[in-house]
Amino acid sequence: MEPLAELEREVVSCRACPRLVEWREQVGQEKRAAYRHEDYWARPVPGFGDPGASLVVVGLAPAAHGANRTGRMFTGDRSGDFLYAALHRAGYASQPESTGRDDGMVLTGAWITAPVRCAPPANKPTTAERDTCRPFLERELDLLPNARVFLALGGFGYQGLATFLGLKPRPPFGHGVEAPLPDGRTILCSYHVSQQNTFTGRLTPAMLDAVLARARELGA
Repeated sequence: MEPLAELEREVVSCRACPRLVEWREQVGQEKRAAYRHEDYWARPVPGFGDPGASLVVVGLAPAAHGANRTGRMFTGDRSGDFLYAALHRAGYASQPESTGRDDGMVLTGAWITAPVRCAPPANKPTTAERDTCRPFLERELDLLPNARVFLALGGFGYQGLATFLGLKPRPPFGHGVEAPLPDGRTILCSYHVSQQNTFTGRLTPAMLDAVLARARELGA
């Protein structure tokens, strides 16, 4: 089995965090009314994209009725709508909408992942849960040899990336912050694509477009 496929198999079968296992499965049983006829994924969500990616997008964790429902990172909710539309404008995504695992979406030059693979209650994983999940992210990044730019969506993903990639000293998180790594790679920061940010204008399409344009420059 190819290493990324083996990693995906291990991710999907993980039951290491009791709180997250209980929550993701509870959500998958109770469902949201709009999706009551759907079969929820209700398992850990693997990374998704191009194994030859130069850009790796690192979020927070699957959304309860988004990726926890569809089984693909940032797929099936408003946050994903915002992100994939931007990736499409930047030339990384084959289409502007990601609705399900069988929708034909193809990423070119980009990979999407998260430091926590299960949907957490209130969208707030604990640092202990992140640390338990950390070996998956470490192995995944090691299996993406062409990655040159790591885009952290939010402070939680930034902290996880900075720890794994050995960023010291670590600049404070902020939108547009660039943190060069000793090996020539770069961590870029963006506010998370959550509705809390996008609906209030804290993160606009133009702001995310600018960060992705910079990622393209750095990854060239």
